[in-house]
Amino acid sequence: MTTTVPQPQIDELKPGVKVPAKETILTPRFYVTDFDKVAAMDLSLQEEEIDAMIGEMQADYNRYHFVRDEEFEQSWEHIDEQTRLAFVDFLERSCTSEFSGFLLFKELSRKLKGRNPRLAEIFALMARDEARHAGFLNKAMSDFNIRLDLGYLTRNRSYTFFKPEWIIYAVYLSEKIGYWRYITIFRHLEQNPDRQFYPLFKRFESWCQDENRHGDIFKALLRSQPKMWKSWQGRLWSRFFLLTVFATHSLTVLERADFYRSLGLDPYEFDKTVIRNTNASAARAFPEVLDVERPEFFERMYRCAERNEQLAAISASNDSKLAKFLKKAPLLLGTMADLTRLYFMRPIDAEALRGEVY
Repeated sequence: MTTTVPQPQIDELKPGVKVPAKETILTPRFYVTDFDKVAAMDLSLQEEEIDAMIGEMQADYNRYHFVRDEEFEQSWEHIDEQTRLAFVDFLERSCTSEFSGFLLFKELSRKLKGRNPRLAEIFALMARDEARHAGFLNKAMSDFNIRLDLGYLTRNRSYTFFKPEWIIYAVYLSEKIGYWRYITIFRHLEQNPDRQFYPLFKRFESWCQDENRHGDIFKALLRSQPKMWKSWQGRLWSRFFLLTVFATHSLTVLERADFYRSLGLDPYEFDKTVIRNTNASAARAFPEVLDVERPEFFERMYRCAERNEQLAAISASNDSKLAKFLKKAPLLLGTMADLTRLYFMRPIDAEALRGEVY
C-alpha cells in the first residue's frame, strides 16, 4: 500500500491539481506552424532515411517501457521537502515540454493526413511517444499528491507561431538536448545508486532513446531542405537556435540547481556536459555550430545566469515598477551584450568538417 506523502506548499487550481508554472522565456513553449508549407515539403533527398525511421518507430521498441511496477508503490516520505519541491518542479517542466510536443505532432499529423501521408504517419508516431512521456511524468507527480490538468494547459496556454524551418531547428535541438540530459543523469545514477531516490530515473536510458530517434527524424527533415544548411541564412539560423537553446538550458539548470545537487550532480558540470554533447550532435545536422570550447563561452553564459537570478530577486521585491525597471535595465543590457558577443563569435564550420554531405 502506498503511504500518503505530505503535500508540498504548491498553488493549486483545485485539490491535487497544480497551477501551471507562470509562462516566461524559460518555460516550455506551445507551438503552431504553417501546416500547408509542411505538407508541401519535398523529402526526396532524405526519403530512404525517413522511411527507415518510420519502420523503426512502427516497431515501437518502448511499447512496454512506460508501465509502473511495484517500485512505484511505496512511501516517498523519506524525501525531504526541499528535494520534493525541486523534483516536482523538474517533473512539471518535463511534462509540459513533452505535452507541448504531443500537441504539435498530433496537429501536424491531423493536418497532413491525406496530403503528405509519409509525414502524417511519422508525426502520429512521435505524438504517441510524447503522450506516453507526458502521462508517465504526470503520474509521477501524483505520487506527491499533485498533478497537471493537461486539458487546462491545452486550453489556456499561449501558442507561439513558428515557421516550419524554425520548428525543425528548434525541435531537433530540443530532442537532442533532451537525450543528453536524460542519459547523463542515468549514467551518473548508475554509478551512484545511493542518489537514485525515485524509480523514474531507472527509465531514463530507454526513455532517452525516444528522444534520440525523434532528433534523428528532424535531422532527416532538416537535411531534406538544402536551404536550411546550404545557404548563409541557414548558417545564421543554426547559430541562433543553438545559442537560444543553450542559453535556456544554462539558465534553467542553474535556476534549479537544488534538483541537480539532490542527485549528486554539480549543476555547472552537468550543464557543460549536456551542451558540449548536444553541440557535437548538432554538427552532424547543422551547417555551423558554436565553439563551446572557447573559455569565454561558458564565462559569458554564466554571467547571464547570475543576472537572471538577480532579475528574479528584483521581480520578487516590493519595489515600485519604476525602481524595478531601473534596476533591471543594466542587467538586461549586460545579458544582451554577452549573448550578442557569443552569437558573433567565430563558429565551427560543420559542413567543412563533414567533408561529405549526407
